Amino acid sequence: MIYEMRTYTIKIGKMQEYLHALEETGLPIITKYAKLIGFWTTEIGELNQAIHIWEYESLDIRAERRKALYNDTEWVEGFVPKLLPLLDKQESKILNPTAFSPIK
Repeated sequence: MIYEMRTYTIKIGKMQEYLHALEETGLPIITKYAKLIGFWTTEIGELNQAIHIWEYESLDIRAERRKALYNDTEWVEGFVPKLLPLLDKQESKILNPTAFSPIK
């Protein structure tokens, strides 16, 4: 398994709007293509961040599923235009578990 950690920095004052849009519109679409492991927001340190971790069987499977997501008109036309105005920046990292990690 591999894990993708996505960190979004949300425009100040827009976190609740972002969370609502994601929960109501985005998650029903993206979870057709990826398994959500966890979702957090920050309260100390760098603020206005939403951090989520997604599980994939491999990088190849991730690439296939991301391609399918980007071909999903509900995602591209229905959700992404709502999301983009709420974001300041995005960061994505692929996390590879170690031999002793409780999550593999």
